[in-house]
Amino acid sequence: MNAIDLLTSQHREVESLFAEIEKARTADKKEELFTELADRLAIHSAIEEHHFYPAVRKGDAESIVVVSMKEHLGIKRTLSELLDIDADEESFAPKLQSLKAELEEHVQEEENQLFPRVLKLLSRDELESLARDMSEEQEELELRGNPRESVPAEVAAADTL
Repeated sequence: MNAIDLLTSQHREVESLFAEIEKARTADKKEELFTELADRLAIHSAIEEHHFYPAVRKGDAESIVVVSMKEHLGIKRTLSELLDIDADEESFAPKLQSLKAELEEHVQEEENQLFPRVLKLLSRDELESLARDMSEEQEELELRGNPRESVPAEVAAADTL
């Protein structure tokens, strides 16, 4: 598996979790699924920011990476707000829809603009090596547990810059 395949599969996983949350009938089930979604998003953004973006931040991909990093911060802000809201609160569903819309736009830009450029910038070996590094960090974050808990601190740190 290469880095683009890994990230694309994570995009589909997140889309599936949104669909499951929307179908859930109880607040407890929505909360459980949202927790999983928040962890998946925290891991995804971490491995992109720590490995993928630095590796592809060159040439004509530079401007897209800068935009993607800004979008990550916006997504993290919304995610952080959602982490403080119970699934049975009135504000949960609209805030979740806002997060979904932010993510859909971000994913579309990555898959339609960034990934095709990256395929021209990096060799197959480089993309496979990058995927291994990203997978290792993903495993570490999963083992540590509750990756979502880092998101509010990341937002706070960015807001102080």
